[in-house]
This record gives sequence, structure tokens and C-alpha cells, in this order.
Amino acid sequence: MLLRLARERATGALIRDQGTLYLADGRIVHAESPAAPGLDILLIRGGTLPPEGWWDAVAQAGARNAVGRHLVDSGHLAEGALQMCHLGALFDAAYFVLGPTSGPTRFRYGVAHWLGRVQQVDAGAVDRESRRRRALLDGVWPGAGLDTAPVVPRPPAPGRPVGERLRAVLRLADGVRTPSAIAWELGRPAFHTLIEVRRLAAAGLVETETAGTQEGPGAVPPWATDVGKELGTDLYADPDVALLRRLRDALEAAL
Repeated sequence: MLLRLARERATGALIRDQGTLYLADGRIVHAESPAAPGLDILLIRGGTLPPEGWWDAVAQAGARNAVGRHLVDSGHLAEGALQMCHLGALFDAAYFVLGPTSGPTRFRYGVAHWLGRVQQVDAGAVDRESRRRRALLDGVWPGAGLDTAPVVPRPPAPGRPVGERLRAVLRLADGVRTPSAIAWELGRPAFHTLIEVRRLAAAGLVETETAGTQEGPGAVPPWATDVGKELGTDLYADPDVALLRRLRDALEAAL
């Protein structure tokens, strides 16, 4: 349906169980999902924008569907910073919106989001990126149950240190929070947190509370054999750099 709407150059909201994609002239201009922290959370928790700056923009420009434009024109954000963060939030939410679902998919023509048109991304590119991310997760640790279930920590083996970024995730793995809830609490993209949780699971450092009664998802990937090395900051360097490059390329293509 998404690709058909893109061919029709449709404008409106594609609504699914896990969120909504907003289209303008067949291109995706925004995405929202309850599983992914929104643009406001990423900007505010990341220290890019004070809370009062966000809410001022919503109050001043929300009714005109121009919150993004107001953030830039009022001096709260540089346009490039807004575009980069918005692109990351769009791909993050779209991953969940386009995931497998048993519920209905419907489209409401003419609906616009109050953020306005910050970026316009090709629908095919968003679909391909979502599929790439799903394959990437399965390559890290083929246990999709970890993505939606509350996770609990397991004690690390002696002499195998855990990097600070992962320790932040482990501190919130309390048997109540899911990976998405951890992402909201930390103000990080949800997909990044899914990657982190699956890598922790591959290293034997987290599990779901029911994991002990279930058959394991398979052999530990080869990279997980050296936990001390892989759980340092180097664990995030390559994926983060790759993501930034992909965001840069998509941003340049949209300009």
C-alpha cells in the first residue's frame, strides 16, 4: 500500500498498529510510533533543545502545522540540526510502523502533521531501510522476542568489562521495562536500543524473564566470544558512523 500511495503521489496518513506514516505528494515527511521516542524526546534529552523551546514552538505554530519551521525561524535550532535529528527520528519510527502486524492498514487522505514538512524521503528508501534494519537485528542475535519483552540483567563473567553505554541499558533492565521503554527513558533512538539489547543477549548479559523456559535462538555469533573487547566503546563506533553516513546521504539526496 505504501508504494502504491507513493506512485499516486498521495497526501495523508498511513495508519497501522505500531504507528503512522505521514505522506505529502507521495513522499514520507514524518513518522510516529509509540515504540520509538519522538523528535521532541530526542532533541530535549540529547541536550539540543531546552523543553521550553519545544513547547513554545508547539504553542506558536502547531495549529499552522509549522512547528519545525518555527524552531528554526525563532533561533531555537539550526536548520541542519533539525533536519538531521528529524531524519533519524523518521527512520526510527518507520521501522516499527512497517513491521509485521495482524491489524488493519488504512489511509486517511489529506491529513497533515503539525510538525510540518521538515524532510521529504522517498517511500521506497524508507521501506528498504526498514528491511535492512530487520536483517541487521537478526544478524546480531536471532531472538525477536527480546524486542518487545521486559528484559532482566544477568551477571557478567569476571574480568569482562561492560562499556558505559551498555551499562546505562543494563541499569534500566529491571524486568519491567521493554527495550522501547529503555529507549524512551534514555532519550535514544529505539532501534539503537534494540541493537544494544540483542548484543547484550548474545553476550549472555540480558534475557527475558521467561528465557529460562524457552529454547535458545541459536549459537552465539562469533564476535560475542570476546566480550571484553566487543562490549567496549568500539562496539558502537562502526554502527554509529555508518548510520550517520546514511543519514547524511539521505539528507543530501533530499536537498
